[in-house]
Amino acid sequence: MPDLLIRKADASDLPEIMEIEKASFTLPWSRGSFKYELMHKEALFKAAVSNGKILGYICARVIIDTVHILNLAVRPEIRRTGIGGALLQHALEEFKKSAQGVNFVILEVRESNTPAIRLYEKFGFNIMHKRRHYYQLPDEDAVVMGKDLRNAGENP
Repeated sequence: MPDLLIRKADASDLPEIMEIEKASFTLPWSRGSFKYELMHKEALFKAAVSNGKILGYICARVIIDTVHILNLAVRPEIRRTGIGGALLQHALEEFKKSAQGVNFVILEVRESNTPAIRLYEKFGFNIMHKRRHYYQLPDEDAVVMGKDLRNAGENP
């Protein structure tokens, strides 16, 4: 998408972000959870925008010495068009530049979400282990994936 802009999310983006969130997850985050991330100094909360419309977002945060990707979603009708990858690449580059002493990134993904697992693998994430019964509605295990930023080659 040639006119894709990835920028810091703000409170005015929350209606569209909530729309994407509700379309993407069976137990969506609350508006309050997103507001908290907007205010948190260790958070990275970015929106992918094209022609004034939010197409996706990523929310990640440094927790002690590790980046935790908390949430990544793209509008269902435009998934697999590179937006999720652009958001992920942007976040990884931001943390490599700004988070001194942070060398590892971790995330959880539904075991059945093969497209997301493939995306993360494309960016050098490896499966570390599973968390049993991590997700609800439906009950499902999480695949925990991680990436060492120190040994990371350039992203795709």
